[in-house]
Amino acid sequence: MPISSATKHAFKSILVGLPKPCGGEYGKFFSLPALNDPRIDRLPYSIRILLEAAIRHCDNFQVTESDVEKIIDWENTSPKQAEIPFKPARCILMDNTGVPAVVDLAAMRDMMPKLGCDPYKINPLIPVDAVIDHAVRVDVARSCDALDRNQELEFDRNKERFAFLKWASTAFHNMQVFPPGSGTVHQVNLEYLARVVFNEDGIMYFDSVVGTDSHTTMANCLGVAGWGVGGIEAVVAMLGQPMGMVLPGVVGFKLTGRLRDGVTTTDLVLTMTQLLRKHGAIGKFVEFYGVGVGELSLPARATIANMSPEYGATMGFFPVDQVTLEYLKLTGRSDETVSMIEAYLRANKMFVEHHEPETDRVYSSYLELDLSEVEPCVAGPKRPHDLVPLKEMKSDWHSCLDNKVGFKGYAVPKEEQGKVVKFDFHGRPAEIKHGSVVLAAICSSTNTSNPSVMIGAGLLAKKASELGLEVKPWIKTSLTPGSVVTSEYLKHSGLQESLNQQGFHLAAHGCATCVGNSGDLDECVSAAITENDIVAAAVLSANRNFEGRVNPLTRANYLASPPLVVAYALAGTVDIDFDKEPIGVSKGGKEVFLRDIWPSDEEVEQVIKSSVQTQMFRQVYESIMKRNPRWNELPVPEAALYPWDPNSTYIRKPTYFNGMSMSPPGPPTVKEAYCLLNLGDSITTDHISYSGKIPDGTPAARYLRECGVDPKNFSSYGGRRGNNEIVMRGAFANMRIVNKLLDGQAGPWTIHVPTGEKLYVFDAAMKYKSEGHDMVIIAGAEYGSGSSRDSAAKGPMLLGVKSVIAKSFERIHRSNLVGMGVIPLCFKAGEDADSLGLTGRERYTIGLPTNIAEIRPGQDVTVTTDNGKSFTCTLRLDTQLELAYFNHGGILPYIVRNLAEQAK
Repeated sequence: MPISSATKHAFKSILVGLPKPCGGEYGKFFSLPALNDPRIDRLPYSIRILLEAAIRHCDNFQVTESDVEKIIDWENTSPKQAEIPFKPARCILMDNTGVPAVVDLAAMRDMMPKLGCDPYKINPLIPVDAVIDHAVRVDVARSCDALDRNQELEFDRNKERFAFLKWASTAFHNMQVFPPGSGTVHQVNLEYLARVVFNEDGIMYFDSVVGTDSHTTMANCLGVAGWGVGGIEAVVAMLGQPMGMVLPGVVGFKLTGRLRDGVTTTDLVLTMTQLLRKHGAIGKFVEFYGVGVGELSLPARATIANMSPEYGATMGFFPVDQVTLEYLKLTGRSDETVSMIEAYLRANKMFVEHHEPETDRVYSSYLELDLSEVEPCVAGPKRPHDLVPLKEMKSDWHSCLDNKVGFKGYAVPKEEQGKVVKFDFHGRPAEIKHGSVVLAAICSSTNTSNPSVMIGAGLLAKKASELGLEVKPWIKTSLTPGSVVTSEYLKHSGLQESLNQQGFHLAAHGCATCVGNSGDLDECVSAAITENDIVAAAVLSANRNFEGRVNPLTRANYLASPPLVVAYALAGTVDIDFDKEPIGVSKGGKEVFLRDIWPSDEEVEQVIKSSVQTQMFRQVYESIMKRNPRWNELPVPEAALYPWDPNSTYIRKPTYFNGMSMSPPGPPTVKEAYCLLNLGDSITTDHISYSGKIPDGTPAARYLRECGVDPKNFSSYGGRRGNNEIVMRGAFANMRIVNKLLDGQAGPWTIHVPTGEKLYVFDAAMKYKSEGHDMVIIAGAEYGSGSSRDSAAKGPMLLGVKSVIAKSFERIHRSNLVGMGVIPLCFKAGEDADSLGLTGRERYTIGLPTNIAEIRPGQDVTVTTDNGKSFTCTLRLDTQLELAYFNHGGILPYIVRNLAEQAK
């Protein structure tokens, strides 16, 4: 049941019926207007969804009337970091993070009989949609049969992982698993899974969702409250446990005007990302309002909502309006369902008319943007919020070559900047230089839900082909949309053929380049780059361009709209001013500029109207569970308890419950700990838990060789995250991570302080553990930014890291550290390791009480070192529930003990 027993429900008096226009009723719902509280009218729409969930679940045990009052009084309580419980309506999992989450569930179920309890207690209590958004390795991107060949390769490499998930779909209640090739989790959620309004067991309520994909936020464009969590938190939600959260502040972002012709949604979202990063949105909701919102299509809103993790927000929320309803109809939701959604939202005062006078809502802070002022741009070369106006790209690139090594610099000597490297590409003369594009990808995530930019890319490719322009064959190109429907309308419009002519063949429906699975560059291209120290470039239509994420050989990575991805591929370089320099020469010998092939908004809109059809969505999703014959034929075990294979290198039973007793261990002590790594700012989850290919010679490769795995089958760190042995060896395995203990040298190594040895991070950690030493990590600002990757917390924990001391944490990663029992500490404002004179060669003792009753959220903690230094940090255990997790050694042991106790 979505509510506690109606006979004793604290808010039974506001449970009312919602009448249908022609008689009868849709169902009953908790009416916010019936509370008769004027404070509710001032609440942001996004906070009202939290309020309704608290009211519906209010049993005065897990959710209390006091919690409800905190939310109603949000204007006063949110600045005080008030804690509330939240129970989402559903949960979604993606493959690379969903597999570890289900592994955890299976291991928890396996533990229950040992505690004398029913293993079926470990079953999802909320609906779980597990979408196999497998990270496809694009090894054959320019082949016309790339899609089938990639799927065959991926299925062969990952069938053990797929079989595990197929087992889970039968072993657990309330879990639906979508086969490989279905698309990305956030796009399937947008087009098919999102309910907007639930109507179950006669009770109507708002759709809300947490997911192991950080871009779960894409559904915010539908008025769905949802955000990314790690697999650890997902397990909490799946088992019906309340998620403890701090009542967030809300940034009110007012939009006015409309985008100019030729300016894409990608340009808008990159502009917003920079604005919101400067404004400060970490841990907050962003709610969009104003007449400008009404000028944005639903796919445009989806692009903005999708990018929430990049601008640091928990979610970027668009309330439901008429545009939302039209999109729901377009994507195949029935007229009756859409009518029910509209009636419920209007009855609960959650439907918006943007051109009506603004209601007097209150926000924590305010931003405003005139859409007409947005101009074409890209972001890079190393971070998504480093905006570069397109007209300034050439000068910005030369500045990057000049600047010292950093987020905007490569320190290439002046005399080296014009160097041209000539090489033979399979019998054809070829050349690259600094800024040459060697990888161009129209990929999933942000843009492929948006027909305007996808069709724009196709039209640009068509115009270029008609003039005789072509992408150089040594540039690796690919098209990996997140939705099967995208392929349908590109095919229907004839534009897929034009994209094929420029090398952008359909390679997958899922994540690829955007998570580092672009596959290897051609050997001769790789040799030209590495032997001549070329700063080569990638251009991709994704969310993230952190160092080492896209491809280890592309040190410059730019985010751009799909049409600009094609344009830069045609130009072959990022060292170009599109206004003044031609993109190429036509077959008639005439210079062709970008403006000559850029499609107008009117051209794009005409193709959308004729090619994007409701029947495409219906046909795709009616057959989605049967589309993959390899999945259908896959045999799976029928046992309720998973038959763990001790020889498996993909799925291994985790060690979190080894030696577990019913009594919580209490807070750990951290004494005389060595610093495993001393890191700077913006260390991402890609740095901490690398997703890409497992290189030979690394600790993970050594382990796989010992297990008898051939190097050609090493696969990726991401693909093997169901095996803790790989998670542990993949921690800090990124070749681009910079450790100050190595005097700025990049790579997956560190110094074993007692001996001064340079070792792989894994080897150094094992050496410290064998010597009986604790370990900590020192870091700068925004530690853990990027993907909601629970392995980025699991890996360090398995290595033996007890605490991370940083200037600041990204929201999801901090929560994941807490979930794994790792202590997150923040330096005080204005302080960091450098200002305190910390080198990382000290030994650290954290002055935390051993009695949990003496610890409170956010308290000051004194850290001392063996050389006499002492400094104060803030304990980033933010809620009482997080303290409980900490006392139990993490979320998973806490849940097992609670379930076992309830079963007695």
